Amino acid sequence: MSDAQELDPVAGYALWAAHYPPHSHNPFMLAEERAMLALMPPVLIGARVLDVGCGSGRYLLHARRRGAAPIGVDRSPEMLALARAEGLEVMQGSLTEVPVIDGWADVLVCALTLGHIEDLRSGLRELARVLGPGGSLLCSDFHPGGAALGWKRSFVHDQQRYAVRYATHHYSDWHAASKAAGLCIEQVIEPRLCPADIRAGQRFDARALEVPVAIVFRMSKGR
Repeated sequence: MSDAQELDPVAGYALWAAHYPPHSHNPFMLAEERAMLALMPPVLIGARVLDVGCGSGRYLLHARRRGAAPIGVDRSPEMLALARAEGLEVMQGSLTEVPVIDGWADVLVCALTLGHIEDLRSGLRELARVLGPGGSLLCSDFHPGGAALGWKRSFVHDQQRYAVRYATHHYSDWHAASKAAGLCIEQVIEPRLCPADIRAGQRFDARALEVPVAIVFRMSKGR
């Protein structure tokens, strides 16, 4: 298998969708998801839940199990098709142009998506726009330390390895961008891989057991 060919997110997810079910399917996603779900309200009945960068719909399904009728937004038609196949309500849009009115969301999810744009401030500013006063934003990203270790968002399609282009945002970037957007960081979790999630013979970097693999935030917007 050749070295990973880097693709922009739209082209990358057009291929990756064929191998991207609407649930966590590797140890990294399991670690990230445990942290995100720990921050998500356990009961979402009556809450307006929006997932920006919803992909195939895994967090929409979690929100639905907790009582919400969530809405998802994503740029990728192929990933949206997977979410629709699960009976989820989704629409096409981007991080910087979310097709929702100001202040609509009570709970806003943005998982492993903000790294797809270089300008973190513009992304958080748009998320703050659609988040209602007193609402909560749950977002995750690849841990910035992973870039120093050479980790990439990679997948295999037709025996070719691809990597989706991804920007590294450090904690100082998150702090400055959230403050500029009028958001307050309330909690930060930096999960590591769990050995129990790793199947016998599964390929992974053993350093991921010793250092964080993701960074997960809960932010709030003042009333």
